[in-house]
Amino acid sequence: MAIPRRYSHVAFGVIQAGLTSAVASGVAVLAGPDAGPALSRWLSAWALSWTMMLPVVVFAAPFIRRAVEALTAD
Repeated sequence: MAIPRRYSHVAFGVIQAGLTSAVASGVAVLAGPDAGPALSRWLSAWALSWTMMLPVVVFAAPFIRRAVEALTAD
């Protein structure tokens, strides 16, 4: 089941937000004080950060793409 191309910016946002929040929450968990099993803390931190980052990435991506296009040339 393929996603229609017109929703590619949403698919991009979902993947980007998931990856970004996974890395950021992993760094925060590893650098933070020990408050339990790392995997449990990481999953909790990732779930929260993903729900926060997804709308930001989805709505910001078109503006970022336009800015990059304006700043770059062939």
